[in-house]
Amino acid sequence: MKMLLLALRSLRREWRLPELRTLAASLVLAVVALGVVATLTARMEHGVLASAAELIGGDLGVSAPQNIPDTFASAGRERGLAITRTASFPSVAFAQQQSQLLDVLATDTAYPLRGTLLVGDGRGHQVVGHGPEAGTVLLDHRALVALHKAVGDTVQLGGRDLRIAGELLQEPDGGELVAMAPRALMSLSDAEQAGLLGVGSRARHSLLLAGEPAAVQRWRLWAQSMALPQGGELITPEQTQERMRNAFDRAGSFLRLTALLSALLSGVAIALASQRYARRKTNEVSLLRALGTSRGRVLTLLLGTLGGLALPSALIGVLLALALAQGAWMFASQMFAGVPTDLPILPSLAAACMGIAVLVGFALPPLVRLADIPPVAVFRASLARRIRRFDVLYLIPVAVALALIWRLSGSAQLAGILAASLLGVAAVSALLAALLLWVARRIAPGGHPALRLGMAALARRRGLSIVQATALSMGLTALLLLAVVAPSLLDGWRQELPSDTPNWFVLNLQDDQRADFSQALSRIGGNQLNMMPLAVGKLTTINGQPVDRMNLKDDRAKDSADRQLRLSWSNDLPPSNTVIAGQWFTPNPAQAEVSADTMWRDMYHLKIGDTMRFEVGEGQLDARVTSFRHVDWSSFRVNFFLLLDPTHANALPHTWLASFYLPRGNTEALAALSRTYPNLSLVDVDALLDRVREIVQRVTGAVRWVLGFSLLAGALVLSAALATSGQERRHEAALLRTLGARRGLLRVAAACEFAMLGLIAGVTAALGAMVGGWWLGRSVFHIKDFMPHPIPLAIAALAAAVVVMLLGLAGTRKVTHTPPMRLLRAE
Repeated sequence: MKMLLLALRSLRREWRLPELRTLAASLVLAVVALGVVATLTARMEHGVLASAAELIGGDLGVSAPQNIPDTFASAGRERGLAITRTASFPSVAFAQQQSQLLDVLATDTAYPLRGTLLVGDGRGHQVVGHGPEAGTVLLDHRALVALHKAVGDTVQLGGRDLRIAGELLQEPDGGELVAMAPRALMSLSDAEQAGLLGVGSRARHSLLLAGEPAAVQRWRLWAQSMALPQGGELITPEQTQERMRNAFDRAGSFLRLTALLSALLSGVAIALASQRYARRKTNEVSLLRALGTSRGRVLTLLLGTLGGLALPSALIGVLLALALAQGAWMFASQMFAGVPTDLPILPSLAAACMGIAVLVGFALPPLVRLADIPPVAVFRASLARRIRRFDVLYLIPVAVALALIWRLSGSAQLAGILAASLLGVAAVSALLAALLLWVARRIAPGGHPALRLGMAALARRRGLSIVQATALSMGLTALLLLAVVAPSLLDGWRQELPSDTPNWFVLNLQDDQRADFSQALSRIGGNQLNMMPLAVGKLTTINGQPVDRMNLKDDRAKDSADRQLRLSWSNDLPPSNTVIAGQWFTPNPAQAEVSADTMWRDMYHLKIGDTMRFEVGEGQLDARVTSFRHVDWSSFRVNFFLLLDPTHANALPHTWLASFYLPRGNTEALAALSRTYPNLSLVDVDALLDRVREIVQRVTGAVRWVLGFSLLAGALVLSAALATSGQERRHEAALLRTLGARRGLLRVAAACEFAMLGLIAGVTAALGAMVGGWWLGRSVFHIKDFMPHPIPLAIAALAAAVVVMLLGLAGTRKVTHTPPMRLLRAE
C-alpha cells in the first residue's frame, strides 16, 4: 500500500514531464481509435445482418427436404419468437389451353416476419401484403403473361382452382435473380391438401423465426446443439446477399486497417516516450538502489506509476470513444433504417484493454531494465547504461504488435501483409540509416562546418540515431498508408462500380429476339449490353462416381448437388473472370470442356483433368475440367460458376441472360419495351448498386474520422522520436556555445541532422507504403490493377523530411537561445 501511495505521489510530481504526457496522450488515442472503429464495426455488422434478414423473411430459420419437427417451433415459441412456415417446390399451373412451370413458395399468413411483400391489385396500386389466404394465389408478371391471365382470374395449381389475388411485385427473398420459372405464392394449407408436399415431392420445407436478438441467438445455440433433420441446414443472414456482404466485408477491412495503424503509431510513440522516461529516471533509481531499496520494490514503484497513468487515461479514452462512436453512427446509420441503435459498451472496453496491453507491452522493457540498475551506479553512471547485445524483453513490444495486428485485422492475409510491410520498413530503414551514417562520417570532414557538426552528432549517437530513423520510418509508413494509400484504395473501389455499371438484368431472352431486343434497347438509351446463353442442367457424376453417393462434407456441395445448375458458355473469357489454373477453351476441342470457379473447385475438390457429367434436357454431356477461374461476383455482370466450351454446348436447349445499363428517367420507355417482349423478365438492381455506392461513401467518411486520430498519433511519434536525444543535444549545444559556436551555426547543424533523419524516414516510408499498399490492394481488397500513385508518395517523403527538420529546429530553439552556463548548471 505504501508503494502504491508513493507511486501516485511520484506520478503527481512528474506529471509535468513531457514523456508522461506523451504516454497518456498515446494511450488515449489508441483507445479512442480502437474503440470508435470496434463500436462502429459492431453496429455495421448488426446492420448487415438486419438487412440480410429482410431477404430471407426472418432473423433465422432451418430448412430440410421434409417437414421440420415441431420441437424447433416449440423451442422458438418458448423464447418469445414469431414463427412462420414455408415450402418451396416446382409445379405446373393450367389455365384453359395454357400451362406454365412455376417456382412455387407455399406460406402461412404470418409470412413474412421480416422484409416486405408487395402485391399489385391489378388497378396500378401497390399494397403491402402477407402470405395468401386459402383459395388464392399470387403470380408474378411472367406467370400472368405466360398464362394470359389477370388479377381476379382463376388458375389451376395442384389440381385446385385458385383465384389470382394479386400480382407478386416484391417478396423478401426476391426469388432467385436468374430463376428459371416464374414465381408464385400460394397458401401452405392449399399445398398440403393438394398433396404437393407429400412423400416423394421435391419440396424444401423451411421454418423461419424472428424476435429480439438475444432470444434469436439463444434459439440458434439451441438449434446448433440439436440434430437437424436429414439434409437440413440452418438458414442464417450471413449466407445471403453476397454482393452486399462483399461490400461490407471490404468496408470492415478498411476500418480495421485504419484503427490498427493508429494503434501501432500510438505504440511506437509509447515505446519512445517510455525509453526517454527511463533514461530520465536513471539517477533517481540509482539513488534508491544505493539507499537499499530492493529491485522488486523499485519495479513495483515504476509499474505503480505506469498503472496510475494508464487507468484514468484508458477511462478517458473509453468515454471519448463512446461519444465519437455515437456521433459517427448518427452519420452512418442512414444506411440501416430501422436497425436498433443501442450503443454497445463492450467494444470500447475491449479497446481499453488492448490499449493498456499496448502501453504495457511497449513501455515495460525499458522500465524493467531500469529496475536492474545496480546500487553502485549512483557513483559510476556508466554502469547504468551498460549495453546488452540482446535483451529478450524487447521481444515483448514485437509480440504485442503482432498480437494486435492478428487480433484486429480479421484476416490472416491482412495481418501477414501488414506485419511483413512494417518489419521490412524497420529493417530497411535501420540498414539505410547505418549506411548513410557510415558514408556521412567519410564525406562530412570536407564539407561545411555545420554539416560536419550535424553528421558528427548523428554518428556519435549511432545507435540512438538508427532507433530514431526506424521509429520515424514505421510511423510515417503507417501515416502514408492511411493518408495516401487508403484514399487510393477507396478510389479504386469506386472505379469498380462506375456510373454506367449494368443496372438491369433480362431473363428468358430467346435466340430470335436477341438482335431486335438489342436494337430496341439502344434506341431508348441502353448500353453495356452483355448477353450469355443459359441452360438448365444437373450434375450427376464426377469422374464416373454418382454425386448423390459421394461423401460430401461441404454443405454447399450437398445443396448444389440437389439443385438445378445454370450453365453457360463463351468463346472468350468473360469480363470479371480470371483464369488462375489450367487453360481457357481451345478452338473446337475433341471432348467437351468445362471451366469451374474457385468455389466449386473447393467444394468438390476438383482437379484439372477431372470429368463431370451433366444432364441437360433429354441428353447428357461429359466435360473435362480444363481451367479454374476467379470470379469477381461484386462486378454486377452476368457470371456463372460453370462455363462450357461453345463447340459442344451450342446445341443444348437454352435461353439468354443479359445485363445492361439504362440511365435513370427511362422508366416509361422500358415499360413499353417490356410490353413489346412480354415473355421477358426485367430485374432492377439499381437499389443494390446505390446501396453499395453509399457504403463506399460512408466508409470514406469513417476512414477520414480515424485518419484524424492517426495524424495525432503520428505527431506524437515525431515529437517522441525527436525528443529521445534531447538531453544529449542540450548538453552538446551548451559545450559548443561555451567554446564559441554561434547560434546560426548550431541551427544549421541541427537542420542538417534532422533533415538527414527525415530523409531516411521519408524515403523508406514511401517505398514501404507503396509496396504495402500494392500488396494490400491486390491480395486483401481484390482491386484489380491497383497501384499507389508514386507522385503523392514522393511529395509526402520530401514533406516528411521538411517536417522532421522543422520540428527538430523548433525543439532546439530554446537550447540555442539559452545561456550556456544555465544549461550546464541544469545538467
